[in-house]
Amino acid sequence: MIYKEVINSCKKNDRKAQRELYETISPKLYASCLRYAPNEAEAKDILQDSFIIIFKKIDQFNFTGSFEGWCKRITVNTALQRYRSTKVYELVNEDQIKDEESIEIEEYNDVPLDRLLQMIQNLPDRYRLVFSMYALDGYSHNEIAEMMNISVGTSKSNLARSRKHLQEMVKTWREVNNSTAS
Repeated sequence: MIYKEVINSCKKNDRKAQRELYETISPKLYASCLRYAPNEAEAKDILQDSFIIIFKKIDQFNFTGSFEGWCKRITVNTALQRYRSTKVYELVNEDQIKDEESIEIEEYNDVPLDRLLQMIQNLPDRYRLVFSMYALDGYSHNEIAEMMNISVGTSKSNLARSRKHLQEMVKTWREVNNSTAS
């Protein structure tokens, strides 16, 4: 929990308080950045950009709700903004999409977390962003569509395709690891 005094000091541009705040919440925010970025360098850039915005807008935080949640929302929006201009989304007709099954992260329990993160980072941008928002951060398709300025059908389609790509990568990884374990 971030102390109210630290946040209030940050609102006064106190560098020591800003450093304390950064050191306290940056590991959690960096983990979010890694899920949205294709590599660690971009994740670090997103984190830095996020903190610039956090410190610029910290006066807007009014202590209702979680400060970490407020920061995470800024971080996710910063990551999305980075990819919005590239128009990497595959638009589809919503009538062609059937509701997907829920994503069961447990189906990947045998894959080491760092390897699974690499697989997620290797997904095409449009799939990685939707997968991260839906499966890892718990956003609904309606929220994803609104935040990314796409249709709900496009969100569902990109999620289904991200799952397919991820399942293929996991299958390949399992085959390689099972053959080397024998």
